[in-house]
Amino acid sequence: MLEVKNITFSYDKNPVLKQLRFNVHPGEYLAIIGESGSGKSTLLKVLYGEYDLDEGNILWKNQEILGPKYNLVVGYDFMKYVAQEFDLMPFISVEENVGKFLSNFFPEEKQKRVAELLEVVELTDFAKTKVKTLSGGQKQRVALARAIAKQPEIILLDEPFSHIDNFKKQSLRRNLFKYLKEKNIACIVATHDKEDVLGYADNMVLLNNNEIEIQGHPEELFKNPETPLIASFFGEFNIINNQIVYANQLKIVEKSHFKATVMQSYFNGNNWLIQAQYKSKTILIEHDLKLNNGEIFFFKY
Repeated sequence: MLEVKNITFSYDKNPVLKQLRFNVHPGEYLAIIGESGSGKSTLLKVLYGEYDLDEGNILWKNQEILGPKYNLVVGYDFMKYVAQEFDLMPFISVEENVGKFLSNFFPEEKQKRVAELLEVVELTDFAKTKVKTLSGGQKQRVALARAIAKQPEIILLDEPFSHIDNFKKQSLRRNLFKYLKEKNIACIVATHDKEDVLGYADNMVLLNNNEIEIQGHPEELFKNPETPLIASFFGEFNIINNQIVYANQLKIVEKSHFKATVMQSYFNGNNWLIQAQYKSKTILIEHDLKLNNGEIFFFKY
């Protein structure tokens, strides 16, 4: 497994990561979340060996992962890293990019492997297309396919669906995480999107102020958010009587001790998000119907 043991890393003596500690088992998916600038991308680069640690150790199956002070070439054969810059070869085709590092000694096997991966990332129809003509989202999918082509033991993904439009994102997410789980490939994903986490991740880590603020199973952290920051990752929330309450946990009723006034209603697809004033504070509540501005209602939780 991957063992991250009390690692600290700094840029110009300014700590970016402080005393981080966690494990990832083969086939497990760990999500790294946090606000912009919290160190998510830096953590992936450190795990890949792009930087030297100030303190601590990183090991995969007891092999220490070391930085450029110790390795002339960054990275290890058992690990792949997909950054937000894709580093593809623009003047060759999609299938040539995906199969670039696969052996040519077994051409039929290589062709079958490439076809399988293009199906995973939903690019079969673009196999012969030159990469330079693709959209940003399509290039991101090529990069994902190429990264898993040689079936690494662990893969690091930095915002893997950020360039992909909503028309493809949901099915691609399902395909990719299903494939990684079936092949027992561990993955660590830095993301700002709860849809990348809920339903897929085995564990998650929240980075805040250069440290791990909290870690655990996504379902447990969703159901019992300990801080406003973790609650904000999962959805709209309120703090009422010092308690964190999601907008969908508030219910409008005929009468209660809680009275609020509608400020604005926003159509949310399956329901309406009602912004209201309660005791000089703004609250958010999900409701089946639109409410008029100025309307008074009672709620409970």
